[in-house]
Amino acid sequence: MNISAAKKIADAVLYEGYMLYPYRTSTIKNRQRWSFGILYPPAYEEVRAGTERAAMHSECLIEIHNQVALHVDVQLRFLQLVRVQSEQGNRDDVRERTVELQWPESTLREFLFAPERQRESTQEEICGKIRLVSEKDGEHLLKLCIDVLNTTSAPADIKRDDALMHSLLSAHCILSVSGGEFVSLLDPPEQFKSAAAACRNIGNFPVLAGEEPARDMLLCSPILLYDYPKIAPESAGDFFDGTEMDEMLTLRIMTLTDEEKNEVLGGGERVRELLQRTEMSAREQLARTHGAIRPMSPAREDR
Repeated sequence: MNISAAKKIADAVLYEGYMLYPYRTSTIKNRQRWSFGILYPPAYEEVRAGTERAAMHSECLIEIHNQVALHVDVQLRFLQLVRVQSEQGNRDDVRERTVELQWPESTLREFLFAPERQRESTQEEICGKIRLVSEKDGEHLLKLCIDVLNTTSAPADIKRDDALMHSLLSAHCILSVSGGEFVSLLDPPEQFKSAAAACRNIGNFPVLAGEEPARDMLLCSPILLYDYPKIAPESAGDFFDGTEMDEMLTLRIMTLTDEEKNEVLGGGERVRELLQRTEMSAREQLARTHGAIRPMSPAREDR
């Protein structure tokens, strides 16, 4: 089980859209952040209207190995928004949150993050539930259903900026299994195709993670991915924008004015690290990423 390989791609999902080029909070696209995997409080008007979600639903298949007991570890990961007070004024930042549980030991879990009493930041309370339900589909197949629900109380007229303070941002799950193997929903074996087609996923989609061909880890991602997604080895670090190439973003950051860079430096620790990393090693980054060629995986013989 290669947890580190799965966590790298999960971290990229976690911080997707954290701050977009030109990485200044004054730009329009950085005034309304967090496009993926937001679970709002259920009272928020967009949730009540059906245009946003307070919950996500995942269904996956596990091929059972009868000789050993089946065990699944579930890790819910998300970001929680905090308001940071500084000499330059208040700004939004995030803290990573994790909730872990096991199946079959746990079937219902409530989680609660109370505000942390720190002078430099304000953090609201988030309440929620994780529900696991399983059903056998024949002798050697199990369907596992996972519901993650934001149950935080909020007024019906709450606005988006305030609702985000009570939301799970970039919410996703990492699953690992022993005593069985996950079945790809994108490319299932012939005997499991009908069961895979019947799986229903809302707000995320499960893909195999880790090192191919192992099937002991699954990432329930709010961003559509293929099985065994990977971070390019040439990448120097996060740019928080999976739709752009590292080479292009490196070149763009190099064109920022001193005034723009000063604004970037006030945008939070991760954005400061991005700017400093690029300024220190831009030429090396460009040399690694320019003209990189990746061979395609061979097609399956049974197609």
